[in-house]
Amino acid sequence: MTDSTFRPPDKSAPMEPTRNPEVSLSDLITVLLDKGTYLNLDLIISVADIPLIGVNLRATIAGMETMLEYGMMRDWDEKTRAWVRQSVARHFPLAEDEEIVAKMAGGYFHEGWTKTWRPGSVYVTNQRLVVFRREPKEILWETQLAHINALRLTDQQTIGSELRTRLLIDTADGVTTMLSASAPGRIRELIAQQQPHLKTPRHLAPAAEESSQLSKHAWYLEHRAGGTLWRGGTVTVEEDRLTWRAPTDARHAVNLAWQDITDIQLTEMRAPSGENKALHLTTHQGDIYLGLTQPEQWVGLVSQRMLGHGNSKEGSDAGN
Repeated sequence: MTDSTFRPPDKSAPMEPTRNPEVSLSDLITVLLDKGTYLNLDLIISVADIPLIGVNLRATIAGMETMLEYGMMRDWDEKTRAWVRQSVARHFPLAEDEEIVAKMAGGYFHEGWTKTWRPGSVYVTNQRLVVFRREPKEILWETQLAHINALRLTDQQTIGSELRTRLLIDTADGVTTMLSASAPGRIRELIAQQQPHLKTPRHLAPAAEESSQLSKHAWYLEHRAGGTLWRGGTVTVEEDRLTWRAPTDARHAVNLAWQDITDIQLTEMRAPSGENKALHLTTHQGDIYLGLTQPEQWVGLVSQRMLGHGNSKEGSDAGN
């Protein structure tokens, strides 16, 4: 015969904080936003065994998409979207049943009797792609999403020798338009979601010139009377030398034959390239610092050129 008398569960050990070194803050945020967390908390704060404060907490923490998926906060979401539509409509002309999906800084490359960039804001709605200038109000360029045949990303070198990703739009009238945006890939993704038939070719790199030279945007730490200054320009690896020049310079600020470089290494230094290391060249004229992306690869490249030149020189001396 079994005993059906109710027995309270044994008292569990008090909770203690633990740490898992494999779990990072980003993992925690991902779980909170994607899956969410429900808190059911009863808390009593006591001093000298005298209960002073009681906390009864029932809370749900999750990303807005997860909240809406489970039917929570829908009224707030609808009211907020309506307020945003009314606020935007005062500055940006919306058609009936048109909603803004995304907005970001950008511009439109105008090709008329002059070719120039016209800056503004890029709007992606559920009906159109628009480049709009707020002051004075003007639609610089627009097209219906249904009229877009293809969206392509391409790299373009600016006047300052920086490589920027542009958005090329092929429309039904046979015209290709170039737009700039802070996140062109995001624009292509949002439009492709609304237009599944859309062609989105792979990223197009600029055509490479048939040359033995290797050029890349780099920053040069220039010494001036008042201190030092990082300047943007282009570093070029040639057959017999390494050069760097800014677009406004008449001559190369760095012009080194391979035998002039005695050592190369990486130095801990914050550079405008976004890296925490800069390329440090030791030369007969002094130290030179260059900021590049992926500086480790450049150490190997320059070292190979230095070694190759040294070997050829030694071989030439041995032959004599």
